[in-house]
Amino acid sequence: MLCPNLFFLLYCYLLLFFSDVQFPGAIAQRSSVYLEHGAHRLGKRRDAAMEQWRIYGLGQFIHWGVYAIAGGHWNGKYYSGAAEWLRSWNEMPKADYDNLYKQFDAKNFNATAWSKQAKAMGARYMIFTTKHHDGFCLWPSKYTDYTITASPYKKDIVKQVIDAYSKEGIDVYLYFSIIDWNHPGYRTSLKTEAEKKAYEDFKTFTANQLKELLTLYPKTKGFWFDGIWDAAWVQQAGFTDSLEMELRAVNPGLIIGSRFRADEYGRRHFDSNGDLMGDYEQGWERKLPKTIEDVHGNDWDCVMTVPENQWGYHSEWKGHVKSSVELIEMMARSVSMGGNFVLNFGPDGKGAIRPEETKLTKEIGDWAQVNNEAVYNAGYAGLDKQDWGYITKSRKTGNYYLVVFNVPVNKALRLKLLPGMGIKKLYDLENSSISFDTEEIAKDAKGSGYFIYLKETPSQPKVIVLETTDKENKSAVEYQKAKT
Repeated sequence: MLCPNLFFLLYCYLLLFFSDVQFPGAIAQRSSVYLEHGAHRLGKRRDAAMEQWRIYGLGQFIHWGVYAIAGGHWNGKYYSGAAEWLRSWNEMPKADYDNLYKQFDAKNFNATAWSKQAKAMGARYMIFTTKHHDGFCLWPSKYTDYTITASPYKKDIVKQVIDAYSKEGIDVYLYFSIIDWNHPGYRTSLKTEAEKKAYEDFKTFTANQLKELLTLYPKTKGFWFDGIWDAAWVQQAGFTDSLEMELRAVNPGLIIGSRFRADEYGRRHFDSNGDLMGDYEQGWERKLPKTIEDVHGNDWDCVMTVPENQWGYHSEWKGHVKSSVELIEMMARSVSMGGNFVLNFGPDGKGAIRPEETKLTKEIGDWAQVNNEAVYNAGYAGLDKQDWGYITKSRKTGNYYLVVFNVPVNKALRLKLLPGMGIKKLYDLENSSISFDTEEIAKDAKGSGYFIYLKETPSQPKVIVLETTDKENKSAVEYQKAKT
């Protein structure tokens, strides 16, 4: 039972939170099923914390833990799965894995160097693994002995990361796995009374750790949850709903994605009425939406690996490894549909960022230093997707950014604008003195068409700034859910 003071805190939080939220007239209550633990809000959050999240553009994810020591191998054998899942491999003795923490001495870890590298890449926020499925905590939790203080390294890594990144002006979000292979009460499903009893201890443990993180690290901007698909957790709709409110009461403005909880019918991300649970959609993991309609008017981000499916450190990257141009294109595509793009890094067992990731950081950073206006504080432009690339729109000036990746052989970009829109000014973002010749090729009730002629084929993705004769075009508004 909640104490009266907590009830008061929850009441104050909800009053403040919902007073800041806008409920667009275009969004209708779609409820066909009564839900006590479904979505508690329709439409986007409009408070300051969420507005800040919305304009990040680019983020960094870091997966780091004791699994990095093994680096995807054990006893000379190669593990083809994601490195952080090594303990689940039948070739990995559980007792050997559970003793890896005794070798965790991160002599090359330097949170300041990490944060400066992220800053140079252009990251505006980062997500850091406080603990993964193995349950090893990178902070000195008082609720378990399986923490960084038991390792040779001993020092609080989470604090160092938060302090260093915050100093660089990069907001920090904490990854937390609900799965905990180390806790005796953890279960994937609950079939007996004994299992249910053990799981109650696990639920209390989990809640305590989450509140502990917010208490120890008040600069935390939000949680990024993982390992929430087990039937045992999905069945805890009342508990998880209540816990989410408690966490938000501890840290007003806290941002939590759609992965944390399910409704009473077991629906995750979207409740049984189709409404988003949480502050943004977390369904875009190693994939991107094809069209703006795919995101249903919700806030969202994409988390992406450099190789096909390696989050934690694996010493061998097999399969396709993404180039900086591919990753910049994914970032532009994300922003053009109103999302953020988050790139993952997996430091090695000593805490060093691998050379391949360092190289990508510099290449992305060099591009972002010149072209960040097209990414930061930019979003969906309300214009059709163009064959040559993507269009973003500044939330401040209303200017459009044409992010060009595929230049036709004739160097003529075909641009389609909405009815009532025309080209007022067109210039190179890197050098505003460079303008472009244009030719109007179509004009009807559906809009106007133009050719934009480039003088040369760029070696890197080029950004062209477009100022239109109708900056306040009513059709180019932020995409919202359609009435259903």
